[in-house]
Amino acid sequence: MIETSTLDLLKGKKNLLAFSGGVDSSALFFLLLHHDIKFDIAIVDYGIREQSKQEVQYAKELAKTHNLTCYLYKAQKIEKNFESTAREIRYSFFEELIEKYKYNNLLTAHHLGDRFEWMLMQFCKGAGCVEIAGMKKVQKRKNYTLIRPLLHLDKKELLVYLHANEMQYFEDKSNLDEDIKRNEFRHNYSLPLLEKYLDGIKKSFDYINEDRKNLIEPIEIKTLHEFAYFKNSNNNRSNIYAIDKYLKSKLYMLSASEKELLKTQKTVVVGRRFVITQEENFIFIVPYIHKKINLPKDFKEECRILKIEPKLRIYFFEHEELFVKIKELLSSYPD
Repeated sequence: MIETSTLDLLKGKKNLLAFSGGVDSSALFFLLLHHDIKFDIAIVDYGIREQSKQEVQYAKELAKTHNLTCYLYKAQKIEKNFESTAREIRYSFFEELIEKYKYNNLLTAHHLGDRFEWMLMQFCKGAGCVEIAGMKKVQKRKNYTLIRPLLHLDKKELLVYLHANEMQYFEDKSNLDEDIKRNEFRHNYSLPLLEKYLDGIKKSFDYINEDRKNLIEPIEIKTLHEFAYFKNSNNNRSNIYAIDKYLKSKLYMLSASEKELLKTQKTVVVGRRFVITQEENFIFIVPYIHKKINLPKDFKEECRILKIEPKLRIYFFEHEELFVKIKELLSSYPD
């Protein structure tokens, strides 16, 4: 069920599986064992469901049985924006483990239904072809590769596999709560369509995967500490896609309105966390500094001559080595 091309990416590598005990991650767990792929697991306990205790215990037992390492993170109570906050907590935990223990790949159990439901949600709130294309099977990140080995499979296929092999899994009852938008889309739209048109939807995503390569120009994003930059491709869609990709790696999701601003404005502050400046030759991304500082006159004059965006200046004033770098970049393309 896991494609040969994906297995080739996993063999001989240090793999970390994001595990929950649900249908998807349980199926991926046993498929990895079946293909003799070496991996460890990581699970987050949000403490909001009584069943989570059983899921954590199941993860520990599986790890012990199969001689794997099981990492557990107990999250503090999330007061608001549960979905986005939980995602941030989850990926922060995974990336700390990746950094500390030098994992090559992070494996998640997203499947075709997840991708299709995301596509429908993006389409209904206003999105272009690239956003609608949604999740990719393989995504290179700063110091690891995110791999989704089940993205071509429907959840129903995973259930057939688990039942045929009498493997245990848990059903998260919160997935039935249609007050959560993704559940509303899943139960009312994506599941009925997948039930009726599964083969056609799979084929469409194959075409979308091919088309996406032609829509977006590959862009190399370079980083020095928290300073990110890349050459302006002069393709607005490619630039915004690269910005969005980088910010996702920093656990920030651009909103539709922020993407619209990036189409028309040279400098945009997003989420009061990042400043994005689109210069003629480069795109710069730095952390947003909230405090006010009276900058020295000679520094301000140097910035003025180089035409460094005012919203970037405090950050570069506080990071002298990065100021040297941006001066080098801007000087390489004189007016």
